[in-house]
Amino acid sequence: MISEHNSAASTLVGAVPTMVLDLDGTLVDSVPDLTAAVNHMLVARGLAPYGEADVKGMVGDGTPKLVARAFAGRATPEDATGHADFLTYYAAHTTDITRPFPGVPETLATLSAAGWRLAVCTNKPEGPARTLLGNLGLAPFFVAVGGGDSFPFRKPDPRFLSAVLDAAGADRRYAVMVGDHPNDVNAAAGVGIRSIFAAWGYCPRESGAHATAVAERFPELATLAPRMLGL
Repeated sequence: MISEHNSAASTLVGAVPTMVLDLDGTLVDSVPDLTAAVNHMLVARGLAPYGEADVKGMVGDGTPKLVARAFAGRATPEDATGHADFLTYYAAHTTDITRPFPGVPETLATLSAAGWRLAVCTNKPEGPARTLLGNLGLAPFFVAVGGGDSFPFRKPDPRFLSAVLDAAGADRRYAVMVGDHPNDVNAAAGVGIRSIFAAWGYCPRESGAHATAVAERFPELATLAPRMLGL
């Protein structure tokens, strides 16, 4: 179950602005390590590996979907242990190559210093998500982290984003969702909050056609989000 971290930001009450961020393709470039985990699982079964560009197109709906798409792309039925084997390998190699996108730590620090509550809403399982954030030194910025196995629903189901907002103590009038996938934009719309499409991420720019705004680079969030909320 999703839990709230101890943080100076978590003590704030009232109309405090909240930014909820997707993880893969928004905060971090994780495709290299995801590709390695997918290929380790496939090669062990005598199946051909994928390139990073192929895996990039499979990311966004959680690791069960990623594994299912990998098998489907090889015209092979998924076996019972495929996802578990993928997760075992990935857990040991979560941040071998994965790194934050340019400007992420600095921008998160700027937002935190300005009083923003920050949270993560990702379809990646919560355990690997927390491991990744911890290994990259990003965990202290976030008051709440929700993963794809934290609840019986995932993005774009607005109930998932709503639960993360609740865990972060968010006032929805002053909340914004940031992500590079239609799931993020659609979840925000379902909850009734603004969204920023991350144009630097994994999905084509047209995926953000219905977002409230588009950011070209991560550091833009520090000025774009407050302007959107009238702060």
